[in-house]
Amino acid sequence: MRKKITIAFLTTDNREQLGSYSDESPHFGTAMAALLQGFAMLPNEVEVHVISCSKRRMTKPEKLASNIWFHQPIVSQIGWGRSAFLGCGLAVRKIINQINPDLVHAQGTERDCAVSLMLSGKRPKFLTIHGHMARIAEISGARFPSYYWLASTLEAMVVKRADAVVALTHYTKQRVEQHARCTYVIPNAVDEAFLRVNNQAQEMLALCVANVHVWKRQIELMEALDGLPEHQKPQLVFLGRSSTSDYGVRFREAVSARSGWCQYEGNASREQLRDWLARASFVILPSIEDNCPMVALEAMAAGVPVAASNIGGIPDLVHPGKTGELFDPQDPARIRSAVLKLLSHNDYRDDCARRARLHALENYHPKSVAERHLAIYRELLQSKERTR
Repeated sequence: MRKKITIAFLTTDNREQLGSYSDESPHFGTAMAALLQGFAMLPNEVEVHVISCSKRRMTKPEKLASNIWFHQPIVSQIGWGRSAFLGCGLAVRKIINQINPDLVHAQGTERDCAVSLMLSGKRPKFLTIHGHMARIAEISGARFPSYYWLASTLEAMVVKRADAVVALTHYTKQRVEQHARCTYVIPNAVDEAFLRVNNQAQEMLALCVANVHVWKRQIELMEALDGLPEHQKPQLVFLGRSSTSDYGVRFREAVSARSGWCQYEGNASREQLRDWLARASFVILPSIEDNCPMVALEAMAAGVPVAASNIGGIPDLVHPGKTGELFDPQDPARIRSAVLKLLSHNDYRDDCARRARLHALENYHPKSVAERHLAIYRELLQSKERTR
């Protein structure tokens, strides 16, 4: 029997990020939760210690599964962004030294995980890049001392110091591999519950699932579909958080002006999203920047085709003519053409739906994604053993 691997798994408890301190259970990002679901299916091969910092003491379980422990160091306000997350990094290092894992794996560079990984000692370090902060800072024109400037700066530092970078798509791999010691491409896992969705498509129902933001281009999507005849417009439902930014205000005004065929339902829980996917004809993503959008994987797992921008990592996920359609997000005519193809040809849409679910089952099931992670862990650990 192969030696069980012990992992320190650094991620964010969203209760801290959202200020939901009264919630009784940790909330992780959907990708991290699905990967942990996969690790829980492999109790004889891996032991996982999830570490998530918080400013306040919250209710927390000792274990999330038989082989997954949960640790939550409390870090004062000054130990967060004001100090470039130094306080978080030191608190996490203390717990890592107590656990003494075989390796440390940080999930994302958006918050404190990057600094915690850099301060984790001489153990093998893995970094997964979820949102590519350098590209987002570039698009948003981030400057010192903004959040995205800090995130992109920390990302550049940790990419160079990690022993291996896990890129979710070839897009991210190409952007970081010249600075990284070693790179692997492994997509996100999908919660098994999405693979159990029974899609009964409601005619003309399209979902756009993303937090409202200028690079997600919800307004531009509506403007592109304005060019369709009334009888060919989908019933377009937007799901996601909307801020009080200028773009958020204009988005809500744009939806209101098109209330005959557009509606905004706010942020959706995982259960609500599965309910929407059970009825959707297709999901549409008009972003100008995306690495591995979870909703694309979740839609395919639910048997829903995806129409999406041919940018970033999306072409790794959505295969035109097989699992959906790709389009140039800057070309309204191409957006309309992709929408019409999925709306006007039911047999084609149904074929894409069937192939999308099969593709998700083969590539994004939590157990298989967890097994791929274990394979690269063993590869790097064996490599380090040989060089001692």
